[in-house]
Amino acid sequence: MDSCLIGKSQSYDYSFKILLIGDSAVGKSSLLLSFFSNTVQDLSPTIGVDFKLKQITIGGKSMKLTIWDTAGQERFGILTSSYYRGAHGVILVYDVTRRETFNNLSDIWAKEVELYSTNHECVKVVVGNKVDRDSDRAVSREEGMALAQKYKCSFLECSAKTRENVQQCFKDLIYKILEVPSLLEKGSLAVKKQCLKDKQIYQAPRGGGGCCS
Repeated sequence: MDSCLIGKSQSYDYSFKILLIGDSAVGKSSLLLSFFSNTVQDLSPTIGVDFKLKQITIGGKSMKLTIWDTAGQERFGILTSSYYRGAHGVILVYDVTRRETFNNLSDIWAKEVELYSTNHECVKVVVGNKVDRDSDRAVSREEGMALAQKYKCSFLECSAKTRENVQQCFKDLIYKILEVPSLLEKGSLAVKKQCLKDKQIYQAPRGGGGCCS
């Protein structure tokens, strides 16, 4: 498979869109930062939506990940629906110390994925964050596992603060995506579309042209 060039030195075989969803302040932005760096800092709440790009190689294939971090606040609900379009993977995040964030995965977020996702085989992972605060735990590991089984998806508990299982969370999701032929095909198609767009930009005529009478 031909790879699309990023700039002049990088290339990738697949392009995947991943969403982080869940209530506000469950630690979605911290998980994302922890995945991208070796440090985690206190973050201001995400306003609307943010996204980051990361290129990784798994099984000899290079992938560009576009990871979207949504605000998780109701007033952005109308905007959020468009972000589900074309998603290959979804990470549903709750805070193990706040039961309402766990309940809302079923009451709100899983329903949104079902309603708005255009990739019906998109891979989902349920993640319980903030296990470093185990003494404040309000949701048991067993409950988290049961919820994941209900929606037929993977489950992990992690801590953005200590970075426990953060890398594993994203890698597990990507491995699952790579097992779904339809998602691989769409990820490859996204690369081809970007290649075509880049080619058109690079081949755009330079300077002025003639005029018409």
